[in-house]
Amino acid sequence: MSVIIKAENIGIKFNLGKVGYKKMHITLKDILQKGEEVRKTEENSSDFWALKNISFSINKGDILGVVGSNGSGKSTLLRIIAGVYSLDEGELEVKGTISPLLSLGTGFKPALSGYDNIFLNGVVMGFKKHEIEKHVKEIIEFSELGNFIFQPVKNYSSGMKARLGFSIAVFLKRDIMLIDEVLGVGDYKFREKSQNKMQEIIHSGQTIIIVSHNLESIKKFANKAIWINKGELMMAGETNQVLDKYTS
Repeated sequence: MSVIIKAENIGIKFNLGKVGYKKMHITLKDILQKGEEVRKTEENSSDFWALKNISFSINKGDILGVVGSNGSGKSTLLRIIAGVYSLDEGELEVKGTISPLLSLGTGFKPALSGYDNIFLNGVVMGFKKHEIEKHVKEIIEFSELGNFIFQPVKNYSSGMKARLGFSIAVFLKRDIMLIDEVLGVGDYKFREKSQNKMQEIIHSGQTIIIVSHNLESIKKFANKAIWINKGELMMAGETNQVLDKYTS
């Protein structure tokens, strides 16, 4: 099996400033215009390592479950793989395109209709218009939004946004899918349908990384798992072995 993701001692730090955790990106313009202020900010702030010395690899077709308590860095890891955050140390190699289900619906433009947001999200994910058009009908049908698909997203409930976001992500598939606590979107009927869809995707050989506090979902879907605690890798290996250690 070919390795599709390889992380070697990766780490990321955030700055604990007056406005809370934030990733500091100091530009040349900042230094020239506010050099003394920037220097003092750097001196008076401290770094918080959200992740440190994380190493693992995933083969094509693997389903990796990521477990750990709140604040351990699980979601941060997905955002690094998705390219949202840049590394402060280590090396990450990703071979393939990525479809992130990180926070369903947060990338929508409220003034645009659900229909228009399908195309907007698809373009952001790297799809061409004709590629998106092939899947529009099944996205709309799966989301169960009916005529609401032509209404502005600002009028949607959070559940409606989540259903549309999930439908876009699972029908506009990439080589690697990142899932962050979104397997329980919508009502009971839709949750069951989304679980069945995930089973279908898994059986198709899709490479997936799942972050979830629902250990039954991890056990059900994942063949590998990693356990992160306070930003450090505690264990990596076969799912049942990692979960047994995590819950002991």
